[in-house]
Amino acid sequence: MINPVRLVIFDCDGVLVDSEPIAIRVHVALGAEHGWPLTPADVIERFVGRSSVSIAEQIAERAGADTAAEWTRGFERLARIEVDRALSPVDGIEYAVDTLADLGLPTCVASSGSHDKMAHTLGRTGLHDRFAGRIFSASEVAHGKPAPDVFLHAAARMGVAPEQCVVVEDSVNGLLAARAAGMRSFAYATDLIATHLLEGPGTTVFKSMRELPALITDFTGPAGTATSR
Repeated sequence: MINPVRLVIFDCDGVLVDSEPIAIRVHVALGAEHGWPLTPADVIERFVGRSSVSIAEQIAERAGADTAAEWTRGFERLARIEVDRALSPVDGIEYAVDTLADLGLPTCVASSGSHDKMAHTLGRTGLHDRFAGRIFSASEVAHGKPAPDVFLHAAARMGVAPEQCVVVEDSVNGLLAARAAGMRSFAYATDLIATHLLEGPGTTVFKSMRELPALITDFTGPAGTATSR
């Protein structure tokens, strides 16, 4: 028997909104512009799942503080243009979130992104109202992912013990953060990251958001009581 699930914590980028391909393209272009050639795989390894502060620190170490500041401004401008042009919800996410709500399982968002960024992306995709008042950012805590701070902060704000939370993530750094927080995790596998990199203790890898409610209710049962897997 395991602890019942009382809260489902969603990452934002790549889990709720299909923004990771946009971010990767923009970082690759900025790397070429600023003399740091990056492949999409490089961006995934170094940047995906991390806060803007952490990304800027990495750029500053490689290319200097001035370049990091210019890169950050460029990313914010170019990514916003691409979001307005092409961003969509992750396929099946509306079904997953609405089904969890119908099951009576509380949800929230805990992301490396800023509140302004999430308001923009969730607003553009029509998802913001589903999480209004329950959106938490790494900007509110001392350390971003892969540290557990933002997940622990979200759990505390929602009044739920970490061991009764599950996290839905798509990045290695996010999964490391969930494990460090003592939370079970569901890893959404896409073509961006090799599936074996998402595997690990306390983690279920899945490939369709439409599968997610059933996977979570395997832990909780229909009335929210723990069941064996």
